[in-house]
Amino acid sequence: MKPLTHIKSRTVVLPFENIDTDRIIPARFLTTTERSGLGKSLFNDWRYRPDGSPDPDFALNKPEAKGCEILVAGRNFGCGSSREHAPWALTDFGIHAVFSSEIADIFRGNALKNGLLAVVLETGEHQYLLDHPGIELNVDIAEQFIELPDGRRFTFALESFAKHCLLMGVDQLGFLLQHEALIVEFEQRMVA
Repeated sequence: MKPLTHIKSRTVVLPFENIDTDRIIPARFLTTTERSGLGKSLFNDWRYRPDGSPDPDFALNKPEAKGCEILVAGRNFGCGSSREHAPWALTDFGIHAVFSSEIADIFRGNALKNGLLAVVLETGEHQYLLDHPGIELNVDIAEQFIELPDGRRFTFALESFAKHCLLMGVDQLGFLLQHEALIVEFEQRMVA
């Protein structure tokens, strides 16, 4: 994973509530353990028409969504079954942060473990972002704030271990491997 310290991007808005993980990445695409390549199937059943052509009315297919790294979603984003493929598909597509007023706990945990910032905002802040699609935001992960173009800031909570991993660009295994020498030393002391 790459370190995630700042995100400066316009937003793309999916205002729908209860977007479940099967909507994010349909189960028929869960045949791989590779993180790359899943972005093409992100929101597959919404992004594409039955003939396979892109639906020009879907938010991520619109020209103004090109290059957006921040997804603002409706309440209860990521509900449904647990699948790491959902954050993998989002990051492979180029999304680095998801903001909502409610994010399913399992999805949020999977997201943070896989380099995707998943932020729960207060209702009023969330509504402001829903009402202003395409707004450019500056997100500072270390300082835990989202800066709007007018200088106002929304702060957000982030568990310290998840924050460390995002900033360092490591997952849980990567974190442990950073301390391999200490682990080996401990194991050698225990055997002696």
